[in-house]
Amino acid sequence: MKKIIILGLSVALLGGLAGCNSDSDDSNSSSSTSEKTTQTSKSQASNETNTNFKVSVEDAIKAYQEAYPDSDITSIDLETSFGSYLYKIEGVDDNKEYEVRVNADTKEVSKEREEELDMEDKEGVKRKEDKLDLENLLSIEKVSDIATKHVGAGKATDWSLDKDLGTTYWEVKVMDGQKETEVKVDAQSGDILESETDD
Repeated sequence: MKKIIILGLSVALLGGLAGCNSDSDDSNSSSSTSEKTTQTSKSQASNETNTNFKVSVEDAIKAYQEAYPDSDITSIDLETSFGSYLYKIEGVDDNKEYEVRVNADTKEVSKEREEELDMEDKEGVKRKEDKLDLENLLSIEKVSDIATKHVGAGKATDWSLDKDLGTTYWEVKVMDGQKETEVKVDAQSGDILESETDD
């Protein structure tokens, strides 16, 4: 009789322990599920278009002009590098060309390149040809909105300010899944100049 009671108690004790262990497994699995959900929502949030950079194009231009006050800007690119956005700004004076990078979050400036122009580009030739019109420049937010509306879906991921045939324009890369569309937008008027899609 004692053996039956001890055996019964042992079975009850083991059952209780198994139940406790199962509860802790459940709580572990529910916490890991909530961690996965949090990670998924974070990755989804990071995939959304971010055009609210702490450093505006105007701020980046000023940072360049402080570094090289007697030169003109010939191109601006805003692109990701190791998870953070950087403005890459190129400029020129009568004899040299320059490149500066400005962190779009911290405004940290680094001078990347300073070199002599080729003979045919000196004495203001390249400066006159490539100087961008920076007056009444549309913001990154505005051109992103124009480009994504033109494409119909997707998000803007890269921006370049350049010049062709006397017109300063933004080239905006819009990603929609695997489809990539480059939209050229007049930097002052917002008119669509050109659009090209790669599937």
